[in-house]
Amino acid sequence: MKDKEIAIIGGGPAGLAASIEAAKAGAKVLVIDENRKIGGQLFKQIHKFFGSHAHNAGVRGINITSRLLEEAQKLGVEIWCDSAVIGLFSEKTLAVVRDMGQKKVTLTVKAQKMLIATGASENAINFPGWTLPGVMGAGAAQTMINVERVLPGKRVLMVGSGNVGLIVTYQLLQAGAEVVGIVEAMNRIGGYGVHAAKVSRAGVPFYLGHTIIRADGNHNGVNRAVISEIDENWKPKVNTEKEFQADTVCIAAGLRPLSELARMYDLKHTYIPELGGWVPIHNENMEASVSGVYVAGDASGVEEANTAMDEGRLAGVDMAQSLGYLDKETGEALKAEIRSRLETLRQGPFGEKRLLAKKKIVEKGYAI
Repeated sequence: MKDKEIAIIGGGPAGLAASIEAAKAGAKVLVIDENRKIGGQLFKQIHKFFGSHAHNAGVRGINITSRLLEEAQKLGVEIWCDSAVIGLFSEKTLAVVRDMGQKKVTLTVKAQKMLIATGASENAINFPGWTLPGVMGAGAAQTMINVERVLPGKRVLMVGSGNVGLIVTYQLLQAGAEVVGIVEAMNRIGGYGVHAAKVSRAGVPFYLGHTIIRADGNHNGVNRAVISEIDENWKPKVNTEKEFQADTVCIAAGLRPLSELARMYDLKHTYIPELGGWVPIHNENMEASVSGVYVAGDASGVEEANTAMDEGRLAGVDMAQSLGYLDKETGEALKAEIRSRLETLRQGPFGEKRLLAKKKIVEKGYAI
């Protein structure tokens, strides 16, 4: 049994930011991540962020990861990569399988405070041929090209025009693939105009008001994809099919909180569509329905990386304060500043619904 003051599950933007704030205050922090490389989604994001200086405008995701990791290490944060949390038990006890190279070791960690920052998983779309080799999530394609340096296919059909679909489309083009089209069920593009404009200038056509109806191929993979217009009831229209020769179909149909561990620990959940579905309920400090257990980032509701980092910072400060490393005045001032940044991030047409959804969690009495 290893005793830790703070155990953070997930070394993505939320987990790393939380570790920095807690360690900065003097707390002893352990970050556990199942991947061989720390950083969550950030280490495969080669595009530049935009917005304010406070939110990493002009900095690439991979460089944000490097900055966070360097700061965490300087502050003495303990980091376990290649380590999977396989169980959560009472009194904030974690079962962890660590890959030590020649062998795997199972360890038990008992923490005074625990943060679940496990991120999100991709949604799938069920259509004939969806299990064929070559049909994959857009995030999987992004990992292949930006981390593994493997081109998933030569001719790609992208399904979904949200920011993930748009960004991965552009990165596929940069990697040498041809994107034959972006299919979107809505009658408008789902992501930011700046991303859509880059893709459009590159010559990729958009098919709005369309959906994929099947992928054809065999055990060797996809060789054709068929899309169709849809009516007001989201049903395919007769005789509107369009066929594409494609060896890859990428699905960018949104994300949902990766909440298996939160459910394993029996945290209370509520269903909020704007945040990806079922989310762990939490108070304004990101503390969940069990005292001393926190959630942050996409695991607490799908938004974006800067929001995840500030939610992590909020949890990190509150954990440090509750452990006695920050006095009440200092802790509350830091948290007020972070909450103000979060509210700014959630303004505008894309963030307003999420701002209201997050407020709803507290205002409806979900806070512990």
